[in-house]
Amino acid sequence: MTSPRPLPEITTELFIDGETRGADDALRVIDPADGVSVVGYAAAADAKQATAAVAAAQRAFPDWAACSARARAAMLLAALKPLEADREATAQVLTRENGKILMESVIDSIVFEHRFRLAIDLADQVEQVTTLAAPPYRTEVSYLPLGVVTIIVPFNWPLAIAAASLPQALLAGNTVIVKPPPTAPLALVRTVEQVAQALPPGVLNVVTGADAEIGPALIQDERVRKVCFTGSPAGGRRILAMAAGSLTRVTLELGGNDPAIILDDADLGPEAMRRLFTGTFDSTGQICMAVKRVYVHRSRYEEVVEGLSGLLADTRLGHGLDQNVTMGPLHSPRQLAYVRELLDQAREAGAEVREYGEAAEGTDLSRGNFLRPSLVLDPADDLRVVTEEQFGPTVPILPFDDVDDAVARANDTWSGLCSSVWTGSEDRAAEIAARLRTGYTFVNTHGAAHLDERAPFGGFNGSGMGREMGIEGIRDFMDTHSVGFPA
Repeated sequence: MTSPRPLPEITTELFIDGETRGADDALRVIDPADGVSVVGYAAAADAKQATAAVAAAQRAFPDWAACSARARAAMLLAALKPLEADREATAQVLTRENGKILMESVIDSIVFEHRFRLAIDLADQVEQVTTLAAPPYRTEVSYLPLGVVTIIVPFNWPLAIAAASLPQALLAGNTVIVKPPPTAPLALVRTVEQVAQALPPGVLNVVTGADAEIGPALIQDERVRKVCFTGSPAGGRRILAMAAGSLTRVTLELGGNDPAIILDDADLGPEAMRRLFTGTFDSTGQICMAVKRVYVHRSRYEEVVEGLSGLLADTRLGHGLDQNVTMGPLHSPRQLAYVRELLDQAREAGAEVREYGEAAEGTDLSRGNFLRPSLVLDPADDLRVVTEEQFGPTVPILPFDDVDDAVARANDTWSGLCSSVWTGSEDRAAEIAARLRTGYTFVNTHGAAHLDERAPFGGFNGSGMGREMGIEGIRDFMDTHSVGFPA
């Protein structure tokens, strides 16, 4: 028995123009812990309903944009009030549809509200005006909202990821359509709908459905001025191609192949190893900014392997609602097969793959999308487990002798999302961080739990374009406007 107890099915609808709307079809949401239990159903919009959401957002835009940033901030702050009371129920739904352990689902919900509040705190900077003094002209440079924005959200941390762009878009004066992930839409729908109900009709809409059915309407409609997408590089390329026809702007936060570089003077005590462990294996490794490659100085190699092995040995796999479980399943059978394929290739090439963890009491790991966490020891640099984003509970550990070589190997990748440097010297950390081609570099830690959410976030190279969060994230949803007055 992988689920702790029978739980009710959840049903969500569309939310368009300030009202709940049904659909003729529905998305069936399956619990990844057993692959058969139905968590619930989300309304599956058709193209006409998606277009209606765009039209509603377009109608609402002039009045919303005309509000001051402070007025919008006040409305957004008031809209957060229902979330705390619903947090436990929302977290349970998220765990059932996503697979992650309950503690992580609670954090996901908390981060949603936290990121809204951080954006709201920037309200006084939204309408900033810079004056260029005469002669020859007195010119005022300001920022204006774009219009209708579509935000497309992935399954892994849907609440937190939505809130990396949603409050910024709204605070900037845009109106928004949120498209939740088809395989895990329920928690996000109920959360965003609670916020939307407190805002003027059409300002915030939620449309669930199959990508092929509603994607074109939400991306290619010429009334949509920007699309914000978080997902795989392949998905990002599809979004970019679809948006090109209407010259719609895009922000793409795509995957990562994040390197951690552990120097010979790094602190590898229990707390440091715990940070490396969680930065790698939280959410069953299904985090874009998780550690995907560990480059460790040869003199500390065995220490890192032993430290991670000790922590991994305590892993208990099972349903995320079980309080004794520390790691849930992968979200989909497809991802499970993909990670297994990477590990099989590594074994065939002669790399040692060490697996860890046990099933929690009552859990049958042959059901659902379970995979024991693993370390891949000293694989060749050209193996797929090194070159590709695993997005699962495994990581290659690669020794190095020369720091310059480690930096070169870390940068030799398609990605550029995050990285980390582990050293006892802040000067060494700063010097190496400046050479790493990633959008964010952690020092002596790694991962979402240690991200400064006041700072802009985004990737280099194939990890995307544009920035989320911080004032830069707000500006990404605005146009620069210059007005010149005669001297």
